[in-house]
Amino acid sequence: MTSKRPPTGDFRQKIDEEFMGQALRLARATVGLAAPNPQVGCVVVRDGVVVGEGAHVYEGRTHAEVLALARAGERARGSAVYVTLEPCNHHGRTRPCAEALIAAGVRWVVAATIDPNPLVSGEGFARLEAGGVEVAVGVLQREARAMNDGFAQWIRTGRPMVTLKAALSVDGMLAPPAYARTERRPHWITGLEARTEVQRMRHAADAVLTGIDTVLADDPLLTDRTGLVRRRPLLRVLLDSRLRIPLDSQLVRKAEGDVLVFCDSFAEAQRIVDLEAAGIEVVRVPGLNGRLDLGAVLEALGKREILNLLLECGSELNGAFIAGGFVDRAVLFYSQTELGEGSMPFAAGVGSPFVLEQSLGAVTRRKFGADSCVSGTLRNVWDGVASVDGLG
Repeated sequence: MTSKRPPTGDFRQKIDEEFMGQALRLARATVGLAAPNPQVGCVVVRDGVVVGEGAHVYEGRTHAEVLALARAGERARGSAVYVTLEPCNHHGRTRPCAEALIAAGVRWVVAATIDPNPLVSGEGFARLEAGGVEVAVGVLQREARAMNDGFAQWIRTGRPMVTLKAALSVDGMLAPPAYARTERRPHWITGLEARTEVQRMRHAADAVLTGIDTVLADDPLLTDRTGLVRRRPLLRVLLDSRLRIPLDSQLVRKAEGDVLVFCDSFAEAQRIVDLEAAGIEVVRVPGLNGRLDLGAVLEALGKREILNLLLECGSELNGAFIAGGFVDRAVLFYSQTELGEGSMPFAAGVGSPFVLEQSLGAVTRRKFGADSCVSGTLRNVWDGVASVDGLG
C-alpha cells in the first residue's frame, strides 16, 4: 500500500486536509444514523472543485463513496476521491465500493484511515491499486478514527466502547450524603450547559446504562432529549440483580420497548412477569462475586449491535467498571460546588477522580458555563490497527 499524496499544486497537503475535512463534516452529520455501520463521508474532487459528495446512513444502505460518485457522474473520471474510511472490497448489503471507484475511472483515492475490521483491513486499498488507482492514506487520521472509536471496538472485540460520564463536585464527590437528599429525585451538581452536553453524548450513544441504586435515589428517565433524529431509540439499560426497580419508576412507566434490565438467576420469576407486562425486557446473566458479570453484560450488548455505551452510574458501578478494566473513555464534569466529607465518592474502591485523570491519555479540557470538563481515554481501541506515519 502506497502512502504518497496526489501531485503537488492543487492537491498539496493543505488541500488534502481541506477536502478531507469536508468529508469528515459529512460523516459527523450521520451521528445516530449509521450504527452498526461506521460513520463515513466522501467527496469527489475534479480540478480542485468538489463535484460529488455523500455520507452513509444505515437505512439508506448505499455507501458514501457510491453516493458521491453518483452525484459526480462523468466528472468522477480522473478525479481524486477523499473518504474518511478505507473503501470496502467485500459483499455485504451492497457491492464493494472499491469496484465502484475503479469502474468510475477515479485516479486517486485519499483515505483518512484503514478499516479496523481485521477480516477486511487493507483489502480495499489492495484492490484499488490492482485496478490502477493511486492510494494515499493517513490524512486527518486521528480525527477520522475518533469518530469511529465505537465501531473499531465493536468490530474487533464484539463489545461496545464504554464511556464513563460523571458529574462531580469540585472536591470530586458524586452526590451529597443520603440524609441531605430527597428520595427518588435528582440532585443536580452541574449547570444547564453541562447537562445539555450530556444530552449530546446520549444522542451519540447507542445505549445508556445505570444501576438500581441510581434508580432508587434519582428515578432518572435516561432518554435522549436533544430532539435530533436517530435511527433506533436510545437503549436504556439497568443492572438490577434482584429486580428491585419500582413499578412506578419513570423507567417502567415510560418504557417504549427501549428498556433492558439485566438480573441474576436468583431474581423472582413473578417480578420478571410484572416487568415484561409493563414493556420491559428482562435478561438473566451470570453473577460474579455477588454482582452481575459486567463482561457478560457487555457481550450481550455487543450481540445487540450496541457500539457506544454511555455509563451514568453511581459509586459502586463506577468502581466495578473501572476495576474490571471495562472503561475505554472517561468524561468528568466538575462544578464549583464543594460537597465535603461524608458525600458519595466518585468510584467505590478506586479512589478519587483526580487519580483516574492521571491515567487518561489524549486529554481535553473544556468549559460548559461555570463547569469544567476533563475527558480522555483509558485505552486506545485502535491499538493494533495499522497506522500511517505514527498518526494513530
